[in-house]
Amino acid sequence: MEVYLDNSATTKVKPQVLRQIVDINENYYGNPSSLHRMGLEIEKKIKQARKSAAKIINAKPEEIYFTGGGTESNNIAISGILYGAGTEQNVVTTRIEHASVYNTCSYFKDKLEIRYVETDKMGRIDIEGLKKLVDQNTALVSVMHVNNEIGIVQDLNKIVKIVKDKNKSTKIHVDAVQSYGKLNIDVNNLPVDTMAFSSHKIHGPKGVGGLFVRSGIKLNSITFGGGQERDVRPGTENTPGIVGFGEACELVYSEFKEETNKLDELKRLYAKRLSEEISDMKINSSMEDDGAPHILNVSFKNIRGEVLLHYLEQKGIYVSTGSACSSRTKGNRILEALKLDREYIDGTIRISLGYFNNADEVEYVVENIKNSVNEIRKIMK
Repeated sequence: MEVYLDNSATTKVKPQVLRQIVDINENYYGNPSSLHRMGLEIEKKIKQARKSAAKIINAKPEEIYFTGGGTESNNIAISGILYGAGTEQNVVTTRIEHASVYNTCSYFKDKLEIRYVETDKMGRIDIEGLKKLVDQNTALVSVMHVNNEIGIVQDLNKIVKIVKDKNKSTKIHVDAVQSYGKLNIDVNNLPVDTMAFSSHKIHGPKGVGGLFVRSGIKLNSITFGGGQERDVRPGTENTPGIVGFGEACELVYSEFKEETNKLDELKRLYAKRLSEEISDMKINSSMEDDGAPHILNVSFKNIRGEVLLHYLEQKGIYVSTGSACSSRTKGNRILEALKLDREYIDGTIRISLGYFNNADEVEYVVENIKNSVNEIRKIMK
């Protein structure tokens, strides 16, 4: 039996999406910048994909820019805002951001002051702390909507109101890579300036992402080329990826409520069964409304998560010890920032759910996690 539970790292492409990708490669392989019929045909398909991506967050199609992925979207937005900032200005973010946000902000530390708002053990932003950090010199506030490690959902409405009340000129960027297509987002009712998202987190192809830039916001260019994507991301478009992304968005849109309910039920079932079967374990993800439906982070005392991961893969079960983008770095910056108990922090795994998962897998996974944890504990003693 094979059970893939690393959907926050990447997802399996849906068959309908794959058919679109093959069709574009076979029949619509022209360059969308070309003036001949083949170029115009693929340009129309990109326009349709832009509409599909926009309606997931109720944006205007012209506010959506296609990129190479979520990391590039975060880089374009943050750098595009900060390259125009003055040396007296500051940036407010958290220590639990994805590396593409955390490291991009850190890149500007010699030019601007980087301020970090604290979070509690569940990852919730300290609202009172945020009020103190934002001032008239704050150029940017950047927060992720759903944390990729533990799945906490930030209260964006409250955060945005606080920021804009303190400084209407402050730009707000949201990393929505883990929430796009999983949570209701309406940018008409949420006055953020930029928002990043990615195709391969919603069962679309890798190598393509999206960036929402609110009408009227001008980003400084960080790459230069032939003017594609209205100079925000120049370069010949990844047309098969973009059209595949658009199809994935259509499928998410049509199945949204049913799918998110299913993911939430699976998450709760895994949490319940693991708690019943294994002693000395902690659930690090919120089981309340501020927990994402697809991410369950758990820690087991006196084991190593990486060892457990390899035990499970021998049984065809695929989990992670955290973000794939940070898997080769030493330690876990996010869990350390959340001050997780040291005796548990090394034994952490993330179970992240997707469209192809079902309840029939739960008992097989839980039984193998229990057996593996017990065996590892015996060896480590």
